[in-house]
Amino acid sequence: MSTTNRLAQLSDAGVSIWLDDLSRERLDSGNLAALVRDKHVVGVTTNPTIFANALAKGDAYDAQVRELAARGASLDAAVRELTTTDVRNAADLFRDVYTATNGVDGRVSIEVDPRLAKDTDKTVAEAQDLWKTVDRPNVLIKIPATEEGLPAITRTLAEGISVNVTLIFSVERYKAVIEAFFAGLEQAKANGHDLRGIHSVASFFVSRVDTEIDKRLDAIGTEAATALRGEAAIANARLAYAAFEELTATDRWKALAAEGANAQRPLWASTGVKDPNYSPTRYVDQLVVAGTVNTMPEKTLDATAEQAEITGDTVTGKGPDAQIVFDKLRVVGIDIEDVFKVLETEGVEKFEKSWEELLESVTGQLEKAKG
Repeated sequence: MSTTNRLAQLSDAGVSIWLDDLSRERLDSGNLAALVRDKHVVGVTTNPTIFANALAKGDAYDAQVRELAARGASLDAAVRELTTTDVRNAADLFRDVYTATNGVDGRVSIEVDPRLAKDTDKTVAEAQDLWKTVDRPNVLIKIPATEEGLPAITRTLAEGISVNVTLIFSVERYKAVIEAFFAGLEQAKANGHDLRGIHSVASFFVSRVDTEIDKRLDAIGTEAATALRGEAAIANARLAYAAFEELTATDRWKALAAEGANAQRPLWASTGVKDPNYSPTRYVDQLVVAGTVNTMPEKTLDATAEQAEITGDTVTGKGPDAQIVFDKLRVVGIDIEDVFKVLETEGVEKFEKSWEELLESVTGQLEKAKG
């Protein structure tokens, strides 16, 4: 089977393929356009780590940095302009996809400053500012699903702003995200917004769950524990999808859908495999279900094209079996609640660290440009 056929199969199964990466080099070289044309890529996600890596490599940003330095732009203003320029240009590149899919795909995500993850009001203000700055209908503003982020999600949607909810690890938190989404749409309708124009995805992180739980299973070391290695992440995602089906079958959602609301699609994030003993496509071909998004680093995209086994829906109806996996994890001694608490804390800290690295990189580039 050709590489294009495997990706076409995934797309035909109803999974939107988004690239988990963006850089000026990808845009300028035509690489991103080629992925859209040849690899069925219909969207892009970014995060502070991606921007930090992009700004630290090559010279693609040098001209804009010199211009920013010449007019005395502050560090925060420079970072904002550099990142939103990439997002705006990517949004323009995906505009045809956006139009062809009636706004479902062709999406580009940009995250609020991760240092605001514990501040609801500042997160909302940042989301509104990013929405206005990028000024493209196919942008999604990424807001972390922290406890403080939940009301920010509702308030941002209420302003008619499309949102990518990120850093979701537990099914319990995911249900709260869906509730926040419903509330946001209800308030948006009350505020006079056309619900047909508001889109959202919920980014449910996958591979990091296996990384954390496998480490704990290895520490327990029993035969029953080690037999569960690599089972948790896919089971967790399948339970999340079951929750999605449950909540979108409620009268509350049906009332919103009748007003033209778009469902908040589940998005499988962190789908790059961390353990080399696992198949590099396990978080793709084991999570195939229509109406979802899989956002992949290019390495995973290439692996999917070369060796994924797309056999149809591998999620629907698997909730009961997935629950059995979690029951077994508890029996062998895994503290599930602690796992998700640790993952959320680490997720925010990692993005904060990347943001600091981004600030340091831009600081150095500005100083160099000033001579």
